[in-house]
Amino acid sequence: MKPPAGDDVGWAESLLLDSLREAAARSGWPEELLPPDPWPQVTPGSRFGAALSEWCRRCPRRVVLFLDEIDALQGNSMVSILSQLRDGHNARPEGQPFPTSVVLCGLRDLRDYKVASGGEPSRSNPASPFNIVAKSLRLGDFTTDQIAELYDQHTQATGQEFTKDAVDRVFELTQGQPWLVNALAFETILQMGKTITITAGQVEDAKERLIRARATHLDTLVARLREPRVERVIEPILAGTWPSTDMSFDDDISYVHDLGLIRGTGGVEIANPIYREVLLRVLGARTERFVRADPRSFVLPDGRFDLPRLLQEFVVFWREHGEVLIRQEGYHEAACQIILMAFLHRLVNGGGHLDREYAAGTKRLDMLVRWPYTGPEGERLVQREAMELKVWRTGENDPKPDGLAQLDRYLDRLTLTTGVLVIFDRRPEAPPWKERGGFEQATTPSGRQITLLRV
Repeated sequence: MKPPAGDDVGWAESLLLDSLREAAARSGWPEELLPPDPWPQVTPGSRFGAALSEWCRRCPRRVVLFLDEIDALQGNSMVSILSQLRDGHNARPEGQPFPTSVVLCGLRDLRDYKVASGGEPSRSNPASPFNIVAKSLRLGDFTTDQIAELYDQHTQATGQEFTKDAVDRVFELTQGQPWLVNALAFETILQMGKTITITAGQVEDAKERLIRARATHLDTLVARLREPRVERVIEPILAGTWPSTDMSFDDDISYVHDLGLIRGTGGVEIANPIYREVLLRVLGARTERFVRADPRSFVLPDGRFDLPRLLQEFVVFWREHGEVLIRQEGYHEAACQIILMAFLHRLVNGGGHLDREYAAGTKRLDMLVRWPYTGPEGERLVQREAMELKVWRTGENDPKPDGLAQLDRYLDRLTLTTGVLVIFDRRPEAPPWKERGGFEQATTPSGRQITLLRV
């Protein structure tokens, strides 16, 4: 599919028919299977359906049509093309030649194109071109065994192997999302050639390159983040709040699930770690532009990362830019989480990694800084620093007790002895900066000594 034609139906038909002819010409088919040349000259708005009918009338075989990236159609062009497909299909029982099957491939279920074209999602119309679906199919996620089987096909063809740790890391990062599984393998092979065994570390590097490059698939998903229906679902996930109980929210959940951004429809969480990272990087891009600190200045003489100093710098940054950034941020309920994540990412990502865990209803966001460095004996070590983020909103109790208990459980899972709890006080009655205390020491229910930062 070529670029969107918007409301210019004639242009959309020309683009589609040109694409069909080019694809058929590249196929190497015999002359009798190729589409007519020229296409039938009829009134714009009926050219696409008439062209398909004429092709099917001449072709000695049945025609099955796949239209990839159907999302590129918008507005009146989308309505017209779908209407012509519906009318042509409905005329087949009367002897009208038309493709036996038409497959529309895109990121959305067809029912959602009604909204994309400007239609009212709650109004049903039996004659609507958006009601022509016979069946909606979604390519399911791969299991670890299926990823191993897929990669083994590459090994059989080239001799290049993937270690078990590499396969496990691919599944961990992608949760089996088919495009990501293939993209990680391609990115790794492209960089390493076809002779070196692929390890988990190389998969991690490939993930980072993939995100930085903002491959087409990722960019397409990112473009959806500003859609109101997507924001209604993603914002409470980022903020850790409970989703809306409005009846229409169920439709929004199904829509975002069809996009592949969330996993399942019961527990609302982002589909995989790569998407989790991409979403926060994109939403935090504006904040990152405000960060002027030099990441290298946070590296201690022994190679470790100076997290206490980073937190002190964040307090200064928040006092200077926090309120401005919150007003600019579209995802207002999740603004604190987005801003802190962006600040950390800007200063950690140069030499380390930032892992994030968040889900709707948890009222928290977990973060882990992983910073590799060289020990005194030349050994490779990894510094790990865990943080928990909470937001104190109007009408709520102080989140400190829950935050300490939640941080305790997070540290248990990571087998760490200490961590950081950050509490953003967003209540109108919150005391002024000078009275909030800033940094203090606190004790978790299990007796761990942790750093508490109130901002």
